[in-house]
Amino acid sequence: MKTLLSVFTTFLLFVSCAQPQEAVSPSAQLITDVTIINVRSGNEIPSQQVVIDSGKIKTITTVIEHPESYKTIINGAGKYLIPGLAEMHAHIPPPTSSALHTEETLFLYLSNGITTIRGMLGHAEHLRLRERAKNGDLLSPRIYTASPSLNGNSVKTKEEAIEKVTAYQKEGFDFLKIHPGIKREVFDQVVITANEVGIPFAGHVPVDVGIRHAIESNYAAIDHVDGFIEGLVPSEANVRPEDNGFFGYNFTPLADVTKINELVMLSRKHNIWIIPTQSLYERWFAPATADDLLQDPEMKYMPASTLANWKARKGQYTTDNPDFNEAQWQQFNDIRRQLIKALQDGGHGILLGSDAPQLFNVPGFSIHHEIAGMSRAGLTPLQILQSGTINPATFFAAEDEYGTITEGLSADLVLLNNNPLQDIKHLKNVAGVFVQGHWLSKEAIDSRLVEIAEARAKR
Repeated sequence: MKTLLSVFTTFLLFVSCAQPQEAVSPSAQLITDVTIINVRSGNEIPSQQVVIDSGKIKTITTVIEHPESYKTIINGAGKYLIPGLAEMHAHIPPPTSSALHTEETLFLYLSNGITTIRGMLGHAEHLRLRERAKNGDLLSPRIYTASPSLNGNSVKTKEEAIEKVTAYQKEGFDFLKIHPGIKREVFDQVVITANEVGIPFAGHVPVDVGIRHAIESNYAAIDHVDGFIEGLVPSEANVRPEDNGFFGYNFTPLADVTKINELVMLSRKHNIWIIPTQSLYERWFAPATADDLLQDPEMKYMPASTLANWKARKGQYTTDNPDFNEAQWQQFNDIRRQLIKALQDGGHGILLGSDAPQLFNVPGFSIHHEIAGMSRAGLTPLQILQSGTINPATFFAAEDEYGTITEGLSADLVLLNNNPLQDIKHLKNVAGVFVQGHWLSKEAIDSRLVEIAEARAKR
């Protein structure tokens, strides 16, 4: 009996060993020996083998059998893997731009590890771009797009509000873009109709609406920390809201920072996400000179006509503006930093966004200026990472699609040469980018950037 059992056991072992290994898909890609950054906890998970196939993260393991079977092997030794970043206040070129210009702009985002963008001034053409990006027909970050602008000129009546909100929802825009100038009663109709048809709204806070009413109306997100400085002005100051200047700059001397906590708590109560776009206020509306900013290396990716326009417009807001002075700007910026830090610590959440391409904010590259501004406001490297990865996924109710490095999620990933948790500036040191499983090596990225710079220099 023992002999028969021994023979049977040996037979089972033989059969087991003889089973062929599961064939490696020809399209599978392998990242070896990489350290994964868990953006939820901040933990570093070393020596991981990551298999990517069909646009998804297929396997994460410590040991991979027969790595030589993979046609594409990326050496991750000494490198760090994070989820792709989101630029939550981006601009996609208008349809009047050439297809080439649009493709170049989308690549500029990708070159800096941005695999998701939230387009903030939409057009029907952007809906088509969104689908092409989703289907893999266009090398592009994942696209979410706002509707065309709802502002004081485009929606002057309640009837117009009902008509346009309903139409934009039917056309398939992801959310409504609120711009300045809307009167309060018209804004309230926008909110009523948006809730009825089921489309979120976000963006600016019109001065006739005010920050408290805006928050209580349940914006999905407020961009630029718009309206908050006006909300710090005591009512007894009897200011005219329309005299606020550049995002409340004129009211800086009147702002009562002891009111910050009240606004933060109100934002938390109503689940308001905040996109600071702090780089606008430390580059465009700032004492830094246009000539100094034009020396930034990424400026070569912008057409000369755009750079000339940026220089002229900056002068109109700063050096040629009699109401601008550096001391007041410093106070204004200090208050903004206090607001950003308080909204991070006690509010609902912060989302990473730089408003590119606004003045001196080159798509993709400007995200690093934004990150530097967030860091100066007191956010930690992990908090900044979360603002550009898991927080956007949560905002879009897409945590089962992207935002973390998890088996089954989209392979939107950034391979870094250094640890961003030690120094957030390491996000600049990209070794490669995966967008929906498509691998862009550092060499491929640099080669394409050279082409873009040369092409734009000729235009």
